[in-house]
Amino acid sequence: MSDHDYSAHFTEERFFNVSGVSRETMENIRKYANLLVKWQKQINLVSDSTLPDLWTRHFYDSFQLKQHFDADRIGKLTILDIGSGAGFPGLLLSMCRIGDFHMVESNNKKCAFMRQVIRETQCQATIHNERAEKLSSFPVDYIISRACASLDKLFDLSRNFISDDTICLFLKGQIAEQEIAEARQNWDFQVEKFTSATEETGMILKVSHIKALSVVK
Repeated sequence: MSDHDYSAHFTEERFFNVSGVSRETMENIRKYANLLVKWQKQINLVSDSTLPDLWTRHFYDSFQLKQHFDADRIGKLTILDIGSGAGFPGLLLSMCRIGDFHMVESNNKKCAFMRQVIRETQCQATIHNERAEKLSSFPVDYIISRACASLDKLFDLSRNFISDDTICLFLKGQIAEQEIAEARQNWDFQVEKFTSATEETGMILKVSHIKALSVVK
């Protein structure tokens, strides 16, 4: 299966084979998947309709960001995940030992779920149970997000963390181009666009050199 064979879905076995993660890492990811299914029965972590295809829709969708981090700094990076929800993409990526992840989520129950995943997998992640705009700033190398807000809104939510060297990796859907155009009204930035490996109309945006324009409201 190629990365862009959208007709094929990821099973647990296919995820393991395609991702190339170690058996130890895969065991942790499997624990994560089992906890997700278990907790979903009690609280709404993800859309119920995505559960039959969770290895594609949530796990590999998140994993595909791994290749876009600076390979020379893997393990030493500090990453901020805005609107983490059930932990995608950050918690999944933290199991791949990319760096120190900071998960920002205001929903108490979703934070409780992520803490349980961290306890059972010992992944390197910190939970911040508050809104992103209220979080005290600290240096980060990357800002990531998935299905949280528009590009313009994401820049606004994370403005206290954006520096000259910050890179953003955002998983976006079919209106990504529209979001880019709208964000350019308030922000100056450079963007690279990559086709999603899990959704034909999806896109990964790699954004850098982000500067607020004077006309930002």
